[in-house]
Amino acid sequence: MLTTDQARDRAADIVTRAKAAGADAADAVYAADTALDVSVRLGALEDVGRSESAELGLRVFVGSRSASVSTSDLSADALTALVDRAVAMAREAPEDAWAGLAPADRLMRGNAPQLDLDDGGEVAPADLKTAALAAEDAARAVSGVTNSEGGGASASRSIWALATSHGFAASYAATGYGISASVLAGEGGAMVRDYAHHGARHRTGLEDATTVGTRAGERTVARANPATVKSGAMPVVFDPRVGSSMLGHLIGAISGQAITRKTSFLLDSLGTRIFAEGVTVADDPHRPHGLRSRPFDGEGLPVSPTEFVSNGMLETWLLDSASARQLGLEPTGHAARGVGGNPGVATSNLFMAAGKIPPETLIADVAHGIYVTELIGMGVNGVTGDYSRGAAGFLIEDGEIAGPVAEFTIAGNLKDMFLNLTPANDLEFRYGSNVPTLRIDGMTVAGA
Repeated sequence: MLTTDQARDRAADIVTRAKAAGADAADAVYAADTALDVSVRLGALEDVGRSESAELGLRVFVGSRSASVSTSDLSADALTALVDRAVAMAREAPEDAWAGLAPADRLMRGNAPQLDLDDGGEVAPADLKTAALAAEDAARAVSGVTNSEGGGASASRSIWALATSHGFAASYAATGYGISASVLAGEGGAMVRDYAHHGARHRTGLEDATTVGTRAGERTVARANPATVKSGAMPVVFDPRVGSSMLGHLIGAISGQAITRKTSFLLDSLGTRIFAEGVTVADDPHRPHGLRSRPFDGEGLPVSPTEFVSNGMLETWLLDSASARQLGLEPTGHAARGVGGNPGVATSNLFMAAGKIPPETLIADVAHGIYVTELIGMGVNGVTGDYSRGAAGFLIEDGEIAGPVAEFTIAGNLKDMFLNLTPANDLEFRYGSNVPTLRIDGMTVAGA
């Protein structure tokens, strides 16, 4: 794999060649990754996988016309052909008044923030096997576990570089480590499964394999022999690992593309209250060791912590340069792109700030409700906000979490759900998108 400086220079070189071939402007992405995965099942090695990839993507502009091409063949002849093909395609492409590079005066200047995303370490397959076995062994040791889908451990390192023809060239590297286990409880048609996983940028930040495995086993056994639930309107409490999906629906609705296409249920909501008072949704790309931290966005703009929702009020859209031009606004530093195609938008370390109520207190006054630990299907309409998803979890009776329940649907409208949402105070940063325990009153639950 190239160094970060070599990756940056490779992206810059292809941009220079595109300009020489007749492009008015261009940008390029270089992305490389190496990954090692080990999986085990029932105490035996099942698979060892190693992958290495390197790709280069080029976007060129001829006037207001543009084209994007990518390749994994990085030989000199292939890159020459890539440049010629991109320029020829751009000359025949339809005009797009909004397309173009990010404003030159908004580009990140100076040194990129140091986020400590790369620990420089290497892990031997034998060490990953040991961790995977330890996770599965711990999960299988939990009383009530009847079978296993396996344990896994992984390590990876990636490099990402971006260069533009109007003065930006930078790159960064990131490592990633993961440990997981998935087991089953019960027999035959009553069998249930659950899992646990933890990921970290630095190996020293990874949870102990035994801890991960034990959590997987305990979660699975707790779900054994689920009952059905009676239909009705009731409070629904979301476990943090599934509650983060609410942020995904929010981000989809405030992205520039959804606003310019008028396909968002929040289309007219900028500057208005969409959550209850005290609710804050923010994004922190500068979080050290963050799973989605980054020093600059997909167009070379600087990134900074942003509050999308402040005290319940919607404060901003997420805009790349194209959607910002169309709306007559400024890009927000949330552009994201792969090696092919035009930029879109994405968040980094997205989170809902912790509330003031412990989760036990949030549940204590629920006479009859549901605690959701799994969501199934994608029955969400981004235009209307209508929400309906299959779910599984636990019954809440008289303020206490009771037995497991399954095969039911929860439904509502996201506008109402957001306004009726209360966060607990147990926020932890475990994933790329994080929320505390969430309670939403007045949802419709339909049993089997």
